[in-house]
Amino acid sequence: MPAATMKFSFARPFRKHHDQNMDIFALSPEIHGALKNDQPVVALESTITTHGMPYPDNLETAHEVEDAVRNAGATPATIAVLDGRLHIGLSDPELEKLATLPDASKLSRADLAVCLSRGGTGSTTVAATMIAAAQVGIAVFATGGIGGVHRGAEHSFDISADLQELAQTPVTVVSAGAKAILDLPKTLEVLETFGVPVIAYGQDSFPAFWSATSHLTAPLRMDSAMQIAVAHGMRNALNLPGGQLVANPIPEDDEIPAEQLEPLIRRAISEAEVAGINGKALTPFLLKRIFELTEGKSLRANIALILNNARLASRIAIEIAKL
Repeated sequence: MPAATMKFSFARPFRKHHDQNMDIFALSPEIHGALKNDQPVVALESTITTHGMPYPDNLETAHEVEDAVRNAGATPATIAVLDGRLHIGLSDPELEKLATLPDASKLSRADLAVCLSRGGTGSTTVAATMIAAAQVGIAVFATGGIGGVHRGAEHSFDISADLQELAQTPVTVVSAGAKAILDLPKTLEVLETFGVPVIAYGQDSFPAFWSATSHLTAPLRMDSAMQIAVAHGMRNALNLPGGQLVANPIPEDDEIPAEQLEPLIRRAISEAEVAGINGKALTPFLLKRIFELTEGKSLRANIALILNNARLASRIAIEIAKL
């Protein structure tokens, strides 16, 4: 059967969970209406806002990403925990509060429920955003770059929960590959072991976040949003656990070549080791240090790749809605 005529029966967890868990979830009116009417929605994480960029760049970028989703024909759903409720879609005042909060928790699978139970506030990582999106029936999530296997993980065992989440939560994640500060070959190996489809969009090379290409060949390649949407539906039809990782290269005009970045990444990692920085504090430290070492170029590239991912994620969400 041609891809354009395939039909899939998608689970609708929104209808199952919405009435039961109103004390946990707070859906904005816009998101409530979009999900109720099976319109395309794109989930967006909030850690970029709280930990990824300085104010006011973080707030401006959050608005730009939401606008990019809307302009592409989908509805943006920025996700965060505010005062003990899991918000799906943030108002402007809520986004402003999050962007200026000095001590927001950085929430993943391990601490999401604890934060909610304590009435806390925090931003959602890739893993936590996937969990929230799946609970309410959002199939597609746009982010900058996923976490993965950190360099030196054979000694530190520092591996992001994002990889395990991709293996068990049925959301298609659009990113610019994995963050370039990571051990990319080991990250791909773990994803393969977990059975996660890694799909390079429009090229054979696995993109490396700030750089459009790397020396690594992506396991899979697809050239259209429709192909990705059909693959998402087929995994659902087969009852396969987990999602898909779509590795969308940063536009070439905005990239920083890998040969320029690698010495700076090694320097930043060395400084983190000397300072004893690890765990959840490591990635924000490295991103901040690389921002300084590139004189702001990494931030501009980061914004460009997030917007690029938001546009592709919107096209995929539209195709999934058609299916």
